[in-house]
Amino acid sequence: MKKVIQIVLAIAIIVLAYAIWESIQAPIRFQKEKKVRYDATIQRLKDIRTAQIAYKSEYGKFTASFDTLINFVKNDSMKLVKAEGSLSDELLAQGWTEAIAVQEGLIKRDTIRIAIKDTLFKREDFNPDLLWKVPYTENDSFQMGTATLNVSKLDVNVFEAKVHNDVLLHGLEQQEIINLNDRMKNQNNFPGVKVGDLIEPNNNAGNWE
Repeated sequence: MKKVIQIVLAIAIIVLAYAIWESIQAPIRFQKEKKVRYDATIQRLKDIRTAQIAYKSEYGKFTASFDTLINFVKNDSMKLVKAEGSLSDELLAQGWTEAIAVQEGLIKRDTIRIAIKDTLFKREDFNPDLLWKVPYTENDSFQMGTATLNVSKLDVNVFEAKVHNDVLLHGLEQQEIINLNDRMKNQNNFPGVKVGDLIEPNNNAGNWE
């Protein structure tokens, strides 16, 4: 009987030790995996922002359609003003400006068009067809929308792209996700990763910045 008790106690000690070890390791694993997913998602949202800003510069507004944005990145181009010539220090000292130099023909400007994909997105790992997709999910898409806000009697076009932690971190420890969401909400932050805002202009900032 004494031996049985000793065995039971030994098993209990092992179970308790594992429980303690797991309680320490679980949050560490969660934070490690969260960082991997967050880093990839932030990079993709930065790519979306870059594409949106370029799109607006060409068409005067943001787009709420990923199909439109992807097609723009793959097949469209943007204007680039190319200047030839420069002002010497002597002319600058005489009060010459670039506008005068252009007028006098010392500096020539030529507007050319360059492919979006060859200028703004030169990374080898960049794939425009995946702009819509949340990394580390099967087929989940970012939520993206646009709005026109009236600020100081001016209409301001804005966009927003985001993904909730429940989607981005799906499959990880549920309680850790709940705790993270609560912390972010208490900080008046969107519980996930987001760029731009549909409620008020924020200069297309990400909530990680």
